Amino acid sequence: MSNFFVVLTANHMADNLLEEEKRLLLKIADGDRHAFTLLFKQYHNYVYLSGKKLTHSEYWAEEVVQDIFFKIWQKRERLVDIDNFGAYLNRIVRNHSFNILRQMAQESKSKEQIIRKTEIDINPTQDTVHWKEATAVLEKALHTLTPQQRIAYELCHIQGLKYQEAAEQMGVSYETVHSHMKEAIKKIRNHFKTMGITYTLLFALLFS
Repeated sequence: MSNFFVVLTANHMADNLLEEEKRLLLKIADGDRHAFTLLFKQYHNYVYLSGKKLTHSEYWAEEVVQDIFFKIWQKRERLVDIDNFGAYLNRIVRNHSFNILRQMAQESKSKEQIIRKTEIDINPTQDTVHWKEATAVLEKALHTLTPQQRIAYELCHIQGLKYQEAAEQMGVSYETVHSHMKEAIKKIRNHFKTMGITYTLLFALLFS
């Protein structure tokens, strides 16, 4: 009898967690940045470790984290249809990691070059500055962007527009905005690295 109640309690707790996560996803779908930050904090380490396991590279694992979470945010309206976010996340992490490996294979001239490229090892650093200082670092990082990258960043991250909406305002294609944003975030992330700030704090700052 006791085992029955243990199982019943465990199932009830699991159901509650799924309900809480569903509510969180619905908030994100409505554009709640704080909810997105909570989701990122909950899952970013899992995405990083999964990406590292698949690509054998800390550098590419960070790329996976960056691309996956920005894709989730940009297509956040789709979250309302997801019943099992963990399974969904696992699938897109694997797909994106394999896409990176395929791209690397296409760009490399030999198998040895692929191996060398996937074994790049960049040691993650600890956050060494406070939030206020990180904000100042972000402002400096924005000055490294090209004018078009800066406009795309301000439209998508400050004003909260989706890529297609930003593309219409800028008079460019969706793909162009996507390219501007990817390069902008990469530049910002690299600038943060030189200051000893991890991508964890960077994402929290971007979506605060």
